[in-house]
Amino acid sequence: MKAYHSLPDGYREIFVMNLQDDKRTAAKINIGGMIAMILVIAAGHFIVPIKEFFNMESLSTYFIRLGVLLAAYLVYMVLHELTHAAVMKAVGGGKVVFGFTGMYAFAGSHEDYFDKSSYRCIALAPLVVWGIIFGILSVIVPVSWFWVIWFLQAGNIGGAAGDVYVTARLWNEPASILVRDTGVDMTVFDNH
Repeated sequence: MKAYHSLPDGYREIFVMNLQDDKRTAAKINIGGMIAMILVIAAGHFIVPIKEFFNMESLSTYFIRLGVLLAAYLVYMVLHELTHAAVMKAVGGGKVVFGFTGMYAFAGSHEDYFDKSSYRCIALAPLVVWGIIFGILSVIVPVSWFWVIWFLQAGNIGGAAGDVYVTARLWNEPASILVRDTGVDMTVFDNH
C-alpha cells in the first residue's frame, strides 16, 4: 500500500467521479444508504424491540437518551472523517483537507495519489472500524441504551453507502490505478 505525492510518469486520467455533480448516482447511493439503515434498524428490532427506545416510563431518561444520540451522531460524523484521514496518513499520505459540501462531510487530499489497495482501505475503514466498535458497544450497554448505539450503527452502515459505492466502482479496475480523492471528487489514473 502506497501514496504518491505526485503523479508518476506515464499515468493519465481515465475517469472522474463527482457525486455532488452526478445527482442521479448520488440519489441512488442515498436511497441505497436509507435501505441499508432500515434493514439494520429492522435487524435491531429482533435483538431488542424498538419500543424500548421510546419507553417513556421516565420522560427525563428518554430525553437524555435522545440528546445523547443526537450529540453522539454529530461526534461520529467527525470521527468517521478522521478515520479516513488516519488511514490516508498511515499509507503515506500528506496533508489531509476536511470540509462539508452541504450534502456530506469529507476528508480528502489535493496532493496525494493512492494505489488501489490503499484507497480501498481508506474508503472502507470507517465502516469497518466503527461497525466493530458499535457492535461491541451494543452488546455491553444496558438494554435501555441499546437503541442509542444501534441507531449509530445504522447511521454508520447507511452513511458509508458512498464509500461502498466508490469501492465497488473501482473493483474491476486494474491494480495499477491511482486515485486522487479531493473529498469533492475522485480522479482515477492509470498507466495503460
